[in-house]
Amino acid sequence: MKLYYTRHGQTDWNAQNRICSTTDLPLNETGIAQAHELAQKVAELGDVDVIVASPMLRAKQTAEIAAQAIGKQIVFDERLREWDFGRLEGVNRDEFAEAIRLFRSREFALPQGETGETQLQLGYRVYATLEDIRETHAGKTVLIVAHGGVCRMITAYFQPMTAEEFAGFRMKNCELKCACFQ
Repeated sequence: MKLYYTRHGQTDWNAQNRICSTTDLPLNETGIAQAHELAQKVAELGDVDVIVASPMLRAKQTAEIAAQAIGKQIVFDERLREWDFGRLEGVNRDEFAEAIRLFRSREFALPQGETGETQLQLGYRVYATLEDIRETHAGKTVLIVAHGGVCRMITAYFQPMTAEEFAGFRMKNCELKCACFQ
């Protein structure tokens, strides 16, 4: 079973290098153009049977553009929403690089009073979603439209990473990756 996955198109916060997890922002003009380029690539692949997407606006808009290009329906799954970065929401990635690195390294628990999700919490919901996709869409080719943190976890599901590789993983807007369930 083949799985394609992608990060949504660009938002204004992406362009400003700001953390955007729970804030539900739309695509900007660049993001809409990226989504159309992605849709063209997906149409050229010609093998996507179903699209599963995060219901967050930026992913939803990206998925809708792809779905229109290939004439497929979208299944929205709340578990594909972006990794919740808590108090780091909206901060500049360069100015808060160390705080972001520390947050991403929190595997099992956040410090008392901290909000957001740990790697374990994110992994649990993303891995459960992947297993459900594998069962529900067995034998089909699926395109997942989600977010950078979710794509990081999908990549780790198929390709084990060190802690450093996981923390440093970046996926460009509308970059398309492919993996296969065994």
